Amino acid sequence: MPRSSSSSRWLHRHVTDSYVRRARARGYRSRAAYKLLEIDRRERLLAPGARVVDLGAAPGGWAQVAAARVGREGRVVAVDLLGIAPISGVTVLRGDFMTEAVRDDVRAALGGRRADVVLSDLSPNLSGIATTDQARAAELVRAAAAFCRSALDPAAGRFLCKLFQGAEFAGLLAELRRDFERVRVLKPAASRSESRETYLLASGATSS
Repeated sequence: MPRSSSSSRWLHRHVTDSYVRRARARGYRSRAAYKLLEIDRRERLLAPGARVVDLGAAPGGWAQVAAARVGREGRVVAVDLLGIAPISGVTVLRGDFMTEAVRDDVRAALGGRRADVVLSDLSPNLSGIATTDQARAAELVRAAAAFCRSALDPAAGRFLCKLFQGAEFAGLLAELRRDFERVRVLKPAASRSESRETYLLASGATSS
């Protein structure tokens, strides 16, 4: 079956994307690794020895970056409904982070301690309907924020999540500013300029 013009344009853009080429050359599993690398350089998010939970981690690009940054003294736990091929220095858990069973597994993998960083690059299965996709993405951010209440260090922990600009954005930003003392909006260069995706970095949880 011949490709549609839109899929052909996407394929051409993908194979010529400089971040895709760089990710392949360095062995990263996705170009998204460069988004986290840039945010980490700017915000010093991933310190040696830190405990990190990566939600919606497949295929594992962010977990690769986190493991390299925290080193052997740190811990990285990658969680996804999809299978993730093993990554050196990463504990991979397959399941729904919203279930108590998976949360128990995360706590065990962190040695009974809370995370210093929770990462969420979660995206819903896209329908192509902007309002529906934005609402689904917002619910995933809310679920990840709820996970932080029990899993993230309330004093010094930081929460990085992806959110799409749209009707849900202002309300969700307000919710996070209620739950965290500081919330910053970030747009890394590796995030395509035409994309509505942006990232929120929250710290200083007001409740736990």
